[in-house]
Amino acid sequence: MDFQLKPLGLVQAATEKADALVVLVPAAGTDGKDRLASLIAAARKSGDLGDKPGKQLAAYRPEGIAATRLVLAAVGQGDAAAVRSAVLAAVQALKAAAPKRIVVLFAGTADAAAIAAAVSAAADASYVYTTTKSKPEPRSLRQCVIGVDKPAPLKTAFDTAVAMVHGVEFAKEWGNRPGNHCTPSQLAEAARSLAKAPRLKCEVLGPKEVAALGMGAFMAVAQGSAEPLRFVVLRYQGAPKGVAPQVLVGKGITFDTGGVSLKPAAEMDEMKFDMCGAASVLGVFRALGELQPAINVIGLIPACENMNDGRAIKPGDVVTSMSGQTIEILNTDAEGRLILCDALDYAKRFAPEAVIDIATLTGACVIALGGVRSGLFSTDDALAEALHSAGEASQDRCWRLPLDDEYAEGLKTQFADVANVAGRAGGAITAAKFLQRFTSDFAWAHLDIAGTAWKSGAAKGSTGRPVPLLLTYLLGRQGTAASPAPSAKRVRKPS
Repeated sequence: MDFQLKPLGLVQAATEKADALVVLVPAAGTDGKDRLASLIAAARKSGDLGDKPGKQLAAYRPEGIAATRLVLAAVGQGDAAAVRSAVLAAVQALKAAAPKRIVVLFAGTADAAAIAAAVSAAADASYVYTTTKSKPEPRSLRQCVIGVDKPAPLKTAFDTAVAMVHGVEFAKEWGNRPGNHCTPSQLAEAARSLAKAPRLKCEVLGPKEVAALGMGAFMAVAQGSAEPLRFVVLRYQGAPKGVAPQVLVGKGITFDTGGVSLKPAAEMDEMKFDMCGAASVLGVFRALGELQPAINVIGLIPACENMNDGRAIKPGDVVTSMSGQTIEILNTDAEGRLILCDALDYAKRFAPEAVIDIATLTGACVIALGGVRSGLFSTDDALAEALHSAGEASQDRCWRLPLDDEYAEGLKTQFADVANVAGRAGGAITAAKFLQRFTSDFAWAHLDIAGTAWKSGAAKGSTGRPVPLLLTYLLGRQGTAASPAPSAKRVRKPS
């Protein structure tokens, strides 16, 4: 979708030709005696338009307004959350009319966060998945104009918001694809397509290269599938080589049956979303390629399927990770942590400033936080605070959970260095404690997005989270990381 930022007031907006004009009305009301100001004043005086964000009043071909449809939408105090609520409701209400061009006008003042919220909400409300439909009905909305009184100070925020939308929609696209249209090899090709952008490179390792690295835990998960694994290494270099990079590690299980510890049949189709951590890394790099910020970022994606055949891992099997630690696999459905632990060990070769892994890791996190906030775990208070603040700023929120050593007691086993699961209690935390064993060389954070990466039911589909959180965090690191990083080991390409 094409977004534009345009200087518009109430008077100019009334003459703007569009399929729909959405006017965001603040609780303070508006001044003036022009046509739009008079309509707003009358609607407020009659009580037909309240101040609660999301409340709206619609009209068809109103006199004196060039747009075919007019929607007055309340935004309360005009904060980002209120703007998002109002724009979502308005664009969703207009869907039946299939508008091609809409204008979203801020009748009051707008700050950077409000602009970003309006862009994001318009994109979310109009998004349509079409890839695997025989007769797709593509997104009708082609252009969204954001109208503000003085656009110049908001241009950077607007451009960032548009790039973020592109990243979120790239993540949604790959998250929504079914497993037979998103194999590890296809996911790797999606990563390769991003390398067309300046400063961005992609390398893909195959089974032989991964075996040579000693990634025994990753290989163990992949061995039950006919689809070969892929290990994707993305590099974005926007700062000098001596600046330590941020490393993002995304879980890329392109379909998860649970393995021998088979999942229930009901809703197993949703296990195509088990690669949404990987999709979020791809989405971030899509946005980085567009914005070209002055930072260095590495993206690591271990991608494979968790399937059942005669070679599949069994409960009780012991495997050796890249770090040399041995792992007893008590539950083959706890496979995400097995592929992540090898990727986390691989990350240390980049001498990173910080490493963040993103994974649809545990149902326990869904029980704890639902679909509102992602779970955040970290060994570094400053990193945790930066991620939490980025989540609040982007409305892609997370919540920090503990990492007390006592939670690791359940991971002890007589037959290996560590078991891959503990008991049911505190399952999201014990999963994080498992990953923590592989992160002693760097500042580390883990985002459990099992509750936030996709929606079920009638609205089933990928959300593109936590692309906004991660991108906001990364953009905030510009100019802050100055410590030199040793040269990374050369990554071999697959034969």
